[in-house]
Amino acid sequence: MQEVKYHLAQVNISRLLAPLDSPQLADFVAQLAPVNALAENSEGFVWRLKDDSGQSATDFRPFDDDMIIINMSVWESPEALKNYVFKSLHTEVMRNRNAWFEKMKGVSTVLWWVAIGHEPSLEEAKERLDSLEKNGESDYAFSFKKFAKQ
Repeated sequence: MQEVKYHLAQVNISRLLAPLDSPQLADFVAQLAPVNALAENSEGFVWRLKDDSGQSATDFRPFDDDMIIINMSVWESPEALKNYVFKSLHTEVMRNRNAWFEKMKGVSTVLWWVAIGHEPSLEEAKERLDSLEKNGESDYAFSFKKFAKQ
């Protein structure tokens, strides 16, 4: 059996329709802790970006637009990430995304391979998003399409 040397990193960004402390975002904010706990307890979960609260990454604002929030995590495999994103409570929560987030123009999610033990930085995430936006799918930065038929 071949030894696994890499994990799969993912980042996604969203532009809020209103401030996080607004009534419009109350349902989204209320679901952050359960959804993050679900991720951390999911098979194949490795790591996720957290702000000083230790609960979420909502305090990070790595873009010029303060309404853009970021979520970043690392998973053992594409299957583990797909199961969490598409076959868990996460799917139910994201059905309401249009009430909380603008439809993004351009790339909002990117995946890439990282060495086991590596925790990606915000700069790295921004570089990968930019690469996918400018260059399309590559080994450096890719989308879920790469695994759609697997």
